[in-house]
Amino acid sequence: MNAYDIRDQPSLKHDDILGLNFIRAPGRYFFKRHYRAGLRSHIMEVLKKEDVEKEKRGVIIDGLRWYPKARPSRMLRIFRTRFNTLREAEEELKRVKIIESYLAPDHLARSNEFLVDYCMKEHREFILCGLQEYVEGEILDPWSSLDRDHFASLFSRMCSVNQSDTDITIDQWMAGLREKGEHFVIQLKKMILEINHVPDLAGIGNLLLTKSGDIRLVDINNISTVSLGPDIYLDDRGYPVCDKSIEALFHFERGLLDPPSLEKDEIYRVFLDPERVKAVNSLVDEFTLSMKSRSSPASYPTSP
Repeated sequence: MNAYDIRDQPSLKHDDILGLNFIRAPGRYFFKRHYRAGLRSHIMEVLKKEDVEKEKRGVIIDGLRWYPKARPSRMLRIFRTRFNTLREAEEELKRVKIIESYLAPDHLARSNEFLVDYCMKEHREFILCGLQEYVEGEILDPWSSLDRDHFASLFSRMCSVNQSDTDITIDQWMAGLREKGEHFVIQLKKMILEINHVPDLAGIGNLLLTKSGDIRLVDINNISTVSLGPDIYLDDRGYPVCDKSIEALFHFERGLLDPPSLEKDEIYRVFLDPERVKAVNSLVDEFTLSMKSRSSPASYPTSP
């Protein structure tokens, strides 16, 4: 039983996870902090212990010792958010299900969320966790150039890790990527217009590109409501996540698909109005300063 609240800790280790009252100890798995520290959740790789041992000690293959990297079975997310009532937690779960209904299975790393009693030294609270499928791929940064050379570089990097099944040409791969990218954009816009929600697309590392050309959203911790009115929505940390997510979607669609008259799109016409963009960038600057004062690493880009 923890004497401290793990939601306040900057990072967690294997022993911290084993100390949780809802985790079986010692168990079959080893928990390792994922390289991406979450602003809104702890992200832990769930590894088989035998795979961790092979990574540490190596295995002999054809007389040579190899050190195969342990591949996660799942990703464990422990949400930092505190809920005052069970209803608040249920509303968060509903938002996750909304995203799933529009993006799964093609464009989402599916996750099984669960609420548990979290026991601390003097009291208990319920805490939201998720076991998410592991997606292997390269970070798809919506703020990068997103031209053919950029995607070719990502494809080459993924192929260099595993040379098998790489007989496809870059032109064939790009054609498939554009088709999947178009479907991704269509589903996101349907979500925005039909149920007025958008996931966080602005954070660096929230989208992954797989070797097969799939685009997968892996961070589902910051789902925003969308309004086509003049108000700029801020999340619980003061970041204009709705506006920046739609701006990121615009950069992605323009870079990968390059459709004509993109600025005339109903959604972009509202959110990319020059005066609104200027106000949003000022809010991003305020957010960046607040993160620096808290000594917390921000996973969002600064305003241009």
